[in-house]
Amino acid sequence: MSARDKKEPIAKVDTAWLRMEQPTNLMMITGVVTLANHIPYERLLETIETRWLAFRRFRQKAVDGPRGAYWVTDKDFEIHAHVRRVALPGKADQHELEEFVSDLASTALDPSRPLWQFHYIENYVGGPVIVQRIHHCYADGIALVQVFFSLTDDSPEPRPVARDPARWRQQQLAQSSVFRRMMEPAREGLGQALHWSQKLLNEGVRVLNDRDRAAWLVDEASGLARELVHSLSLPDDPRTLFKGRLGARKRVAWAEPLPLAEVKALSKVLGCTVNDLLIATVTGSLNSYLVEQGRHPDGRTEIRATVPVNLRPLEHAKELGNHFGLVFLSLPVGERNPLRRVRLVHERMNELKSGRQATVAFGLLAALGMGPSVLQKPALELLSDKATTVLTNVPGPQQPLYLAGEKVKDMMFWVPQNGSIGMGISILSYDGQVFFGVITDRKLVPEPNAIIRRFRTEFDKLLYLSLMIPVDLPESPELAEQLLRE
Repeated sequence: MSARDKKEPIAKVDTAWLRMEQPTNLMMITGVVTLANHIPYERLLETIETRWLAFRRFRQKAVDGPRGAYWVTDKDFEIHAHVRRVALPGKADQHELEEFVSDLASTALDPSRPLWQFHYIENYVGGPVIVQRIHHCYADGIALVQVFFSLTDDSPEPRPVARDPARWRQQQLAQSSVFRRMMEPAREGLGQALHWSQKLLNEGVRVLNDRDRAAWLVDEASGLARELVHSLSLPDDPRTLFKGRLGARKRVAWAEPLPLAEVKALSKVLGCTVNDLLIATVTGSLNSYLVEQGRHPDGRTEIRATVPVNLRPLEHAKELGNHFGLVFLSLPVGERNPLRRVRLVHERMNELKSGRQATVAFGLLAALGMGPSVLQKPALELLSDKATTVLTNVPGPQQPLYLAGEKVKDMMFWVPQNGSIGMGISILSYDGQVFFGVITDRKLVPEPNAIIRRFRTEFDKLLYLSLMIPVDLPESPELAEQLLRE
């Protein structure tokens, strides 16, 4: 058998993501990039062929058979089937672009080909747009964002590109300082917990001769077991406007970006992290939406978000595959007070940082990938019933990037949802701005713009309160209520 015909087993965790696909929730990561100026279509093709296809995985398709899933090279690979030139109808404005991206997010990729596509839109009023779709089985969002940035340069003059894709990739890995600065591990120390089982196998002899080491391993195992029991015993999330029976159509929307400098300054004033502040702002947007729809949530109403947590070492950030866990974060959507929302999110994020939920979730996905597909759906439904949304925050490079010599103005991406989850919330920082997007099930939230248009308003509420509340009263929910009424 030639290398071209060779089958490569798909990693167990990646197999789980491949098998999660269902008509109501397609396992695609969808992204939008707006450029400052037009790129000739042939130049875009050359860039993708030389850089994107330097990762040979993108010439392979995923095949799931009775004996497991595997990668196989697409003998009939044709780049024009994956990089398409399209035009928006009508005014070609943001509404038309959102409709186009929504249709793509609702349409499955062709399983007879490698599961990725680029759509190049040249007539958008805001500038040329590249819409990308890729199946989650190829990699997680953190890896894919970095791989996409492999298409770009940090100056308008592209680096000399070797024609040999393998050689170019070696150059990229050797010159990856931009991407190293981009990534902040979402949690310190999770990688050590992730490799607990491997260490147990590799160091069994040492454990037998070292009581202290054996005790440490027992403690680690006990902690993982407690997190597993806790995750599986969580009650199902309540039915709200955001959770219910799913349809087969998705809607996407995105907001005007926030200046990252403002977000950082406000987070310092409020004594929380940037991530805490952004999540609290998102929670406020969900609260306002419910109120507008006449569903005034009780002050104790909460919904859970599954939050991806990076588990890969920084030096492996550009490797394909899924290397992340999931944690359940309770969002206080019933809390009207913006300051108290920040405090609650901050406290809950701190609690998650001391646990091992992400490692347990990673292990569960690997176990599901090893098991028969018939058992995966009920197991995934069990886990997805415990959450209402997926929420992810990816830090991007804070300097402008250039694709084929043209500046990348802004970007957004949307994460897939699994099982019965019908909403995804994405936050991405790039070049001094924070971008916020939502994808929803059309049957549950037909107009997600009604959520994202509140993002700036909720942020401004916190900014206003931080300016009005005396310095000696940094945590005064009562005063916040009074100021909001005024």
